[in-house]
Amino acid sequence: MARIAEVLDAFFDGALPVRIAAYDGSEAGDTGCPYTLDITSPRGLAYLLTAPGDLGLARAYVSGDLVLRGTHPGDPYPMLVLMAGRTDIPRPGPLDVLRLMADLGVSNFIPPKPPPEEHLPAWRTKLDGLRWFQRHTEERDADAIRHHYDVSNRFYELVLGPSMTYTCAVFARPVATLEEAQEAKYDLICRKLDLRPGQRLLDLGCGWGGMVRFAAREYGVHALGVTLSREQASWAQRAIKEEHLDPYAEVRHLDYRHLDEAGFDAISSIGLTEHIGVANYPAYFAFVADRLKPDGRLLNHCITRADTRRDGRAGAFIDRYVFPDGELAASGTVVSAVEGAGLEVQHHENLRRHYALTLAGWNRNLVDNWDACVAEAGLGTARVWGLYMAGSRVGFERNEVQLHHVLATRTVEGGTSYPMRHAF
Repeated sequence: MARIAEVLDAFFDGALPVRIAAYDGSEAGDTGCPYTLDITSPRGLAYLLTAPGDLGLARAYVSGDLVLRGTHPGDPYPMLVLMAGRTDIPRPGPLDVLRLMADLGVSNFIPPKPPPEEHLPAWRTKLDGLRWFQRHTEERDADAIRHHYDVSNRFYELVLGPSMTYTCAVFARPVATLEEAQEAKYDLICRKLDLRPGQRLLDLGCGWGGMVRFAAREYGVHALGVTLSREQASWAQRAIKEEHLDPYAEVRHLDYRHLDEAGFDAISSIGLTEHIGVANYPAYFAFVADRLKPDGRLLNHCITRADTRRDGRAGAFIDRYVFPDGELAASGTVVSAVEGAGLEVQHHENLRRHYALTLAGWNRNLVDNWDACVAEAGLGTARVWGLYMAGSRVGFERNEVQLHHVLATRTVEGGTSYPMRHAF
C-alpha cells in the first residue's frame, strides 16, 4: 500500500509549505517546517478522502484525527497563514478515485459519521416537509441561530471579553485593547447616526445588547434591541438591569420580522445582514425604511465579499460548523438594495483591516482561557472557534472578505437635514 503522507501531499492543489505526517509513519511536504499536518487515524484519512476541500479537513481536525502540530488549537493562525490559498483539494474524477482506492484501500472511502459539532444540512435531518429546503424561513433561521449563538454565554464571555461584542471593532491605533476598540466602534456608529438624547434607536440583531446599552448610557437615547437568540436576550436583559438602564434600554427575544413598532429616529444593523440571505436584502431594507422616521438614519455594518465573482454562500466549513445558511455579497449589492428601498446612501466605508485585528484579539482570549472554554463548551467546539477565527483573520488580511459600513437616510420630498459634509 502507498505511503499515506506522500499520496496526500500530491493530492493538494499545489505543494504545501508544511510537513505532512500520517499514522503509518510516512512523512512528506516541507519536512523542515515547524508546522505539521498530522493524520493520526484511519478515520482522519477517511474524512479527507470522502469530503474533499475544507469540509474534510475541518471534520478531521474537529474530531481530533488531524492535529496541527506547532500551533495552539485556540489560534492556529501561524500555520494557516502559511497554507493560505494552498488547501484546495480538487474533486477527483472516477479514474483518480480508482487509483486512490488502489493506493490507500477501499475502506478509507467509506464516509465516517460527521463530528457532533457539525450542523447537518436540512436534507439529512429534516425530511418532514419541503419548508426545510427553503433557506431563511423563520423556522430554519431560528435553528441556524441556535446552532451558533446559543453555545454558552459563559463561553462567549471568555472569548469576547467584557464587551460581549461579536462584531468588528474599530481600532484608533493598532495597539488599542479589544475593549477600547469595541467601545470606539459603538461610538463611531452613534456619531454616524447622529444620536441625540431622547431619540429612539432600534438595533436589529442586537446580540448581547452592547450597542443598546452603550447608546442608552452614553447618548441618552431610548434603545430597543431584538435578537433571535434566546440566550443572548437573557444575558442582555440581565445586563441592562445590572447597569440600571431599564428606563432607556430594552432587548427582546424576537424575530425582527414580527416587530410592529415604527417611527424610529435611527436604526443600527450590526452583523445581521450576513444571516438574512442575499435574496432577502430588498425585503429587509424595505422593512428598515418603513420603520424609520422621515430623515431617520440607518447604519448597516456587515461582512461582505471582496468582489462580485462568487455567489453569496459560505464555504462548507463555515456553513456546517459556524454560520449555517450564512451568505455574503459584495458591498455594492448591499448599497443597491439600500437604495432600492428608497433610502439615500450618504457614506460607505471599508473596515476590513480592523476585523483582522478584532479576530486576533478573540483568538488571544481563546488561548488565554483555553481550559475554561473546553470545560464549558467541549473540545470540539473550542477547536471549531479557534480554526474559524484564525482562518477568518487570514481572509480579512488577504482581502478575500471585507467589512463595510453603509450609512443611509430616509430622505423625503422637501429636502434633508443631513449636513453638507459629514459631522462624524
